Amino acid sequence: MSGFPPPLAGASPGLRAAPPAGGTTRWYGQRVSTEHAGRPTLLVSACLLGTRCNHEAGHSFRAAVVALAGTHRLVPICPEACGGLSTPRPAAERDGERVVTVDGDDVTAEYERGARAAVELAKAVGARRAVLKARSPSCGSEQVYDGSFTGTLRAGEGVTATALRAAGVEVVSEEGLSRGTAPADVV
Repeated sequence: MSGFPPPLAGASPGLRAAPPAGGTTRWYGQRVSTEHAGRPTLLVSACLLGTRCNHEAGHSFRAAVVALAGTHRLVPICPEACGGLSTPRPAAERDGERVVTVDGDDVTAEYERGARAAVELAKAVGARRAVLKARSPSCGSEQVYDGSFTGTLRAGEGVTATALRAAGVEVVSEEGLSRGTAPADVV
């Protein structure tokens, strides 16, 4: 996968660190860059950059998100993989405060673990903004599926989007980029 940093040693496949440039910090025992030619850092859902990490082992590649690399340092993360979930995995949706799979399994703990990893990574690399996958039970920033597995959307956020916002990270979806609702310095 040309253009993508290598996976972190011993980490889930969706967990990748940005290449070193300038200052470094430690994140889960790994050295991670805190600078990149003066460009602001964006945490980005790895699937939007073409990493095949979604529940179907597919991706949600968006050229508009990749194009942000011209003005920003992009740091990809798949919170589900960081939380210990496999790829592929059963579809999951938000059911109130819980995250459940189509099979009825409660995977809230894995989603919360992935959200904590995303917050720690954002802090480690100095990301104050994130571009996350719309409607995901982890990354959704405006709407999520309601837990009925009928394709019904409701207002709400994914577990990671909520955790990042609570940590002071501004979150927008890839759809926010195309609608022009992202901050001016992100589009």
